[in-house]
Amino acid sequence: MTSQTLSDFARATSVTPTSESTFAADLDGSWKVAGAINGGYLLGVMGRALSETVPDLPDPLVISAYYLGPGDAGPAEVAVRTVRTGRSSATLGAELTQDGRPTMTALATYGSLGGLPGDVATSASPPDLPAPEDCMPMADGPREFLDAAPIVSQYDMRLDPATAGFAAGKPSGRGLLQGWIRLGDGADADPLALLAFLDAFPPVMFDLGRFGWSPTMELTAHVRALPAPGWIAVKVETRNIAGGMFEEDCELWDSTGRLVAQSRQLARQPRS
Repeated sequence: MTSQTLSDFARATSVTPTSESTFAADLDGSWKVAGAINGGYLLGVMGRALSETVPDLPDPLVISAYYLGPGDAGPAEVAVRTVRTGRSSATLGAELTQDGRPTMTALATYGSLGGLPGDVATSASPPDLPAPEDCMPMADGPREFLDAAPIVSQYDMRLDPATAGFAAGKPSGRGLLQGWIRLGDGADADPLALLAFLDAFPPVMFDLGRFGWSPTMELTAHVRALPAPGWIAVKVETRNIAGGMFEEDCELWDSTGRLVAQSRQLARQPRS
């Protein structure tokens, strides 16, 4: 893929090797929300550095990331270490820092999704959604919301009207958001974009009437398959709030109805 055909996401998450185990990145401020760089975007940056470390095993299979502090626009460094390399998978660790300050640390296993067996068996089912054109574009949100979340312009996100009541001050109280997502420039998602999609929707706490920034403490992502071209269906839900924290579970389904990625994160409850 040439630089002329790179998606906006690929350019924004690009890294440059500075040694055998370190990469330089330039974090893009247009991926911010509530004044801090979005955690899914950071996961994409780290994920790309890990992918370039093991180019024969380029796809994230599982990655568990701990967020140590907010990221900001500007230079960053990703340091990668190889824990183990096998024929079909590699386990690696990574740390992302800015100005010597730790921002994120992760442990991941990489492989080749294209080389995995094709058998699929699941009791899960994709969310029942209206067509994207019948859902609510997040880009049409109030100006104050868009100003606080410039990341919205990087995606085309459509909320199922049945779970978008919070936007009118009428959250359902079910702890559920769902809808559609694709990259803002229309490029099809790859496995690294799926990592970002898992943390792209508004916090599920909005559906409980609890607004404000919900910083992620830890996020574990499983990428299950290469996504087919087209829209990705998103389902985000929570079942438990305790000790000032909540879990957020996310599922991503591709245009063929296949579960392509899932995650669980632990986040802090909004203060407002």
